[in-house]
Amino acid sequence: MNYLYPMDRITRIQAFLEQNPKDSFLRHALALEYIKLGQLNDAKTLFLAVLSDNPDYIGSYYHLAKLLETLEERDAAIQWYEKGMETAKKAGDTHALNELRAAYEDLIF
Repeated sequence: MNYLYPMDRITRIQAFLEQNPKDSFLRHALALEYIKLGQLNDAKTLFLAVLSDNPDYIGSYYHLAKLLETLEERDAAIQWYEKGMETAKKAGDTHALNELRAAYEDLIF
């Protein structure tokens, strides 16, 4: 089995990012690895950068909002869920819209 440890994955993703530093997929993936290691503020910074550069990168809305919940930034999480739902609706991505809505409703109710 070719299992990569978190630091190995991070090193590989960072190497790819050196060639394409604005790649939303790679930055999103790196943020998820940071979450696994408990580097929550680094992950938050990356998700914010992804959504700043590419507001149509719908998957990052959910993960950023969930992260903000973990960081006990409830109001910010609500805002990002709302932005994500709006973006998913505009894109016609009903799967993402439903996931965002479910997480949003769990938070506010």
